[in-house]
Amino acid sequence: MNISTFSAFKSRNYRLYFSGQSISLIGTWMQKTAVSWVVYSETHSKFMLGLTLFASMFPSFVFSFLGGVVSDRYNRYKLLLLTQVASMIQAVLITLLIFFKHYSVWEIIALSALLGLINAFDVPARQSLVYEMVEEKSDLPNALALNSSMVNLSRLIGPGIAGLALEKFGEDICFGLNALSFIAVIGSLLMMRLPEYTAKIRTKNVYGELKDGFVYIRKTPSIAFTLIMLALISLLVLPFSTLIPVYAKDIFKGTASTFGVIDSAIGLGAFCGAIFLASLKPGKNLRKILAINTLVFGVGLVLFSHSTNYPLALFFATLSGFGMMSQITISNTIIQTTVDPAMRGRVISFYAMAFFGMQPLGGLLVGAVSQWVGTPDTVLVQGIITLVIGGLLYRAIHLNKSAAKTLAGKTEIIQSH
Repeated sequence: MNISTFSAFKSRNYRLYFSGQSISLIGTWMQKTAVSWVVYSETHSKFMLGLTLFASMFPSFVFSFLGGVVSDRYNRYKLLLLTQVASMIQAVLITLLIFFKHYSVWEIIALSALLGLINAFDVPARQSLVYEMVEEKSDLPNALALNSSMVNLSRLIGPGIAGLALEKFGEDICFGLNALSFIAVIGSLLMMRLPEYTAKIRTKNVYGELKDGFVYIRKTPSIAFTLIMLALISLLVLPFSTLIPVYAKDIFKGTASTFGVIDSAIGLGAFCGAIFLASLKPGKNLRKILAINTLVFGVGLVLFSHSTNYPLALFFATLSGFGMMSQITISNTIIQTTVDPAMRGRVISFYAMAFFGMQPLGGLLVGAVSQWVGTPDTVLVQGIITLVIGGLLYRAIHLNKSAAKTLAGKTEIIQSH
């Protein structure tokens, strides 16, 4: 690990953002773990796990387009501050619901849907604002990779703490700690010193700007292809995480702590993957690394799917997490470093739609399929699909190289004449 691994920390605003968000995300993963555990404990239904994921993410799919336009039209900093306060209120509400113990699973799902709606506006604003936080724009890929390391370190720590809190103190403490964690990120945002916001003159309405974003993506094949591959992974593969409580409770005969440990193993792999990406020197072929790590992801899932040895399963879960990380981070980096700044919020909203929007649909699909063919076979099929997508990514790299050689050859012939 070299000093360039943390080059984005030279920017004060980014340091503040990173520290505050790190604490908040630990709470977020604690809440995600607790929600899954409470829902499965109450219903013992794999389909309800998928429905919970659907409820928490589908609003992001529906409203992310609007969130992207709002991010481009208005002050992203104030929008982010507003969404963080709203997220804190949602966390307090779910804590109170669990504390008084007069709740139904549907009320938890409804509050999860509320958080999904908030995230539809939060993600485009937050991802776009990172660009403004980093003073040296050459440090942007490093900042995005560090963001991913932050998310996955919290995924490593959060579920483990959640598992202990669920067993020792109860669900309400787990949810309450998440509500308190928002104080850190809101405080860090208030301490930032960003350039004064200048309102832009708008000649089009929201629908017109949304249409412009779609046309821009359609005319930029590299971004369009990246979004399509991410959408496929999000729809068909990433919802494997909704089945982890089944492995913990039914396959390994464990408790909430078992669930937390498996989820933390995935987070450990993803954290290692993020640090690996942050350590890459500028100029590396990110598309090739994306293809390789997609294959690693597929191999990890195939090996994890039917593993009955708990320590070995944890290793395969870690391997899966390492490969999974590239889907999110490299896709985001490719988009952020190639997109027109005027289109940043709208394009990131399509990224959010591909990442967050496809997962809830996939969660319903995976939940239904696992009820039919069983959890291990479902995860096995997901691993095979991931290997196919990795092959498609490799094929795209090969085709681009061939096209470049052909173009170079034609150019030499023209110049020789």
